[in-house]
Amino acid sequence: MNRRKFLKAVTALGTVGLFGNIGCNGKKITQPNVLIVMTDEHRYDCLGCCGNDQIKTPNIDRLARDAVRYDNSFCSYAVCTPSRYSFISGLSVQQHRGYSNHCTLPPGTKTFPGILKRAGYQTTAVGKMHYTPTYFDVGFEKMYLAEQNGPGRWDDDYHRYLKDNDLVNKTDLIDQEREYRKLADKEYWDSFGATISNLPDKHHSTTWIGDKTVDELKKWNTDKPNMLMSSFIKPHHPFDPPEKWAKMYDPDQIEILQGWTDKCPDHDLKKAYFLNSSLTEKTMKKITAYYYATITHIDFHVGRMIDVLKKRGMYDNTIIIFTSDHGEHMGFHHMILKGGHLYDSIAKVPLIIKYPHSIKASTSTDKLVSNIDIAPTILALASQQKPKEMQGLNLLENNERDIVFIEGGKLNAVTARTKTSKLILQRKKSPDGSTKHTGLLYDLKKDPMELSNLYDNPKYSTKQKELSDAIEKWLPVADKRNIYLDENAPIVDQPNVPKRNDGHREDMMKYCKRNV
Repeated sequence: MNRRKFLKAVTALGTVGLFGNIGCNGKKITQPNVLIVMTDEHRYDCLGCCGNDQIKTPNIDRLARDAVRYDNSFCSYAVCTPSRYSFISGLSVQQHRGYSNHCTLPPGTKTFPGILKRAGYQTTAVGKMHYTPTYFDVGFEKMYLAEQNGPGRWDDDYHRYLKDNDLVNKTDLIDQEREYRKLADKEYWDSFGATISNLPDKHHSTTWIGDKTVDELKKWNTDKPNMLMSSFIKPHHPFDPPEKWAKMYDPDQIEILQGWTDKCPDHDLKKAYFLNSSLTEKTMKKITAYYYATITHIDFHVGRMIDVLKKRGMYDNTIIIFTSDHGEHMGFHHMILKGGHLYDSIAKVPLIIKYPHSIKASTSTDKLVSNIDIAPTILALASQQKPKEMQGLNLLENNERDIVFIEGGKLNAVTARTKTSKLILQRKKSPDGSTKHTGLLYDLKKDPMELSNLYDNPKYSTKQKELSDAIEKWLPVADKRNIYLDENAPIVDQPNVPKRNDGHREDMMKYCKRNV
């Protein structure tokens, strides 16, 4: 069957009917397996297959040749937890109310891991999830976690592993936990966190996550469908690759990414996590080199995952999704990290989907995609009904949105992004209760680096009104900005999950203080 006939058959059978393999008991498994690889703070153009000829990502590039690359893919919120909750629930942040890195999905929120689990899938999470509580039960049967910020560091499997091996990831601890930042040395501040990890490769979080993912893939059941989400901490700051990976890139030979300016524009963040205004080109090159190194490190383990699936004969019938929770300025407007306005550098994310049997292989599309589209797409491929509250689209259907919306600051900033224009609308309550609007408007055809603000420019008044009206129509009728948080929400019941209030957090904190 050629690809054109195959796609027609897929459409006629509701996306799935033709997918399947034979289990060892002779029973046909119709649902495809699902492997999700998520990175953290990964700028959209930092992959070889996305046109970056400096970075080395041969395995992700190899995956892209069997996949569809979505070149206009956006997160729903450029902060870890809000975006991750949107990813698993198919809901915008205004719907699930997870506006910070310390929040919980409200009871009854449907997620694709939970729906797949009820449909008979074996569901597993490995790596950084960034939920509250740490082992929050969102539908994963098993969770093996490597967290980075907040309480998760004191709860997770990875930091217990480091403790068992008498190790502490010092640079990461200093970078992430406020009470330890006072211990940061001059090199850390001068390099903006671009330093060699104090941990050898075999104990680095990327290796731990890669090893655990490969181990779980080797255990995938052949008689029932499997879903695994492997989520790496990197390339999130600090930019601290192990030495062997850092040596792959010479900072002097690195070209700074598009969007770099000699100084921060007046409306951008001169001071945030680091003093952006003091960034130099030399430092930016080093940051970029180490950032690339952390991505290449991840790429190595993606290659191992692909090889395991191919060796087991499970590659063809597996959906593989590679994406990130949000981007990274990486020099854009003289900034690093993810603060400030919702420029494409932090709102746009890489998205590669290898569909079962590599339908639409080696293609790309500029259709506008939101990360809330992933859950409905996975559910459709698994022959599961999309919950009516999910706003996302099935990416295999012949549909396309005209505008993608990205939230920020608890609805105080909302971005409406088309293929050619972008409005970042800032909404502020006045003392009289009215809402005052200011904003940033860009003509992306003429100004892809978002440098010339056209807000209130008479020549663009029609476009400004069109996008402003779209945002107001999209916003909720009622104010839903109250963050939902429940530290005692249900957690996964597995032997590796620590009990609440058993003293393990205090023990881990004391250990880190003694050994940092």
